[in-house]
Amino acid sequence: MSSVLFTEHATQDGHVIAEVKLNAERSLNALTLDMCEEMLPRLRDWATDDRVVAVLLDSAGEKAFCAGGDVVNLYKTITGEGDPSFPERFFETEYRLDFLLHTYPKPVICWGNGIVMGGGMGLLSASSHRVVTEKSRLAMPEVTIGLYPDVGASWFLNRLPNGAGRFLAMTGCQINAPDAVHLGLADRCIASHHRDAMLQQLTDAQWGAGENADANGVVNRIMRELEQTSQPVFAEMEAPVYQHSPLIRELMDHDSVEQIVAAIMAVKSDNKWFGKAQKTLAHGSPVSVKLIDEQLKRAKHMSLAEVFQSEMSLSVQCCRHREFPEGVRALLVDKDGQPNWTYPDVTSVEESFINELLSSPWSQNPLADLR
Repeated sequence: MSSVLFTEHATQDGHVIAEVKLNAERSLNALTLDMCEEMLPRLRDWATDDRVVAVLLDSAGEKAFCAGGDVVNLYKTITGEGDPSFPERFFETEYRLDFLLHTYPKPVICWGNGIVMGGGMGLLSASSHRVVTEKSRLAMPEVTIGLYPDVGASWFLNRLPNGAGRFLAMTGCQINAPDAVHLGLADRCIASHHRDAMLQQLTDAQWGAGENADANGVVNRIMRELEQTSQPVFAEMEAPVYQHSPLIRELMDHDSVEQIVAAIMAVKSDNKWFGKAQKTLAHGSPVSVKLIDEQLKRAKHMSLAEVFQSEMSLSVQCCRHREFPEGVRALLVDKDGQPNWTYPDVTSVEESFINELLSSPWSQNPLADLR
């Protein structure tokens, strides 16, 4: 069976809700090159199909919407088992998919239930209507594998308030539904058991035609009503990022990344969420921490297209150095949890090494046509 399922749901007034379902439940719907290659042409076709009024992006199973990208296959290629051109093809296709969703001319409803990490965050963040549930666990945990938050994170993390984006990137900490909405990483908190009702309401809706069509208005109304009905499910949930926001602002308000790391690690806290963030930072890649800081600085005033072009260069460069494959080996391949990082700590990381990673490997970026 295909790892992506495409379904066209007829509405009562003769339109279509187009559904894209990630269908790789055993791998927590991790995004592969094949999946991206299947989705791109179908989404392009639907963009110009007058029958299609909205796209629903969801997944098989209850555990994960999408737990990330296919980093194990990237690791195999980097270590000599596959086609050397695979990293470039993978990142180019994934980023084209994300960019298409960011700029899609019709509503894209992303049902971000369960684990939403890495490549899954790219899909969620690119959608016009980002839904999270009581089961949602969002994160950009690339610091644990010697990479950096990509898939447009240089864009969306830079837009979070009070240094929260840099903190989330450096610590890889998980975000629940209330925090996702507080931060602006999601639009609606809707109870997971409303998923079928949502699709039913979308197909029952009157979408209008011509000048009377208002697809975004129809989707907003349905999502608003479902969110209001769902309020009791979220009423007692904590929002640790929101609760720690004054502390996060204080911690990120230092003059260097080395000072920021020292400040985070110096905090004495019994809070489990914050303690886990500290632990992830302590065990994460020092190169990643430096790279995250510099990439976010450089991307602050970039356009969306420039962000994906920048990430394209950086991601391919990361595949040409040992930090990223070593992180994947320790966490996902050998699973010994003992990465041998290139540098022992953030203060040891040489600026020349970071600058080398941030230099373009080509005279012409493969995503140069994005506008």
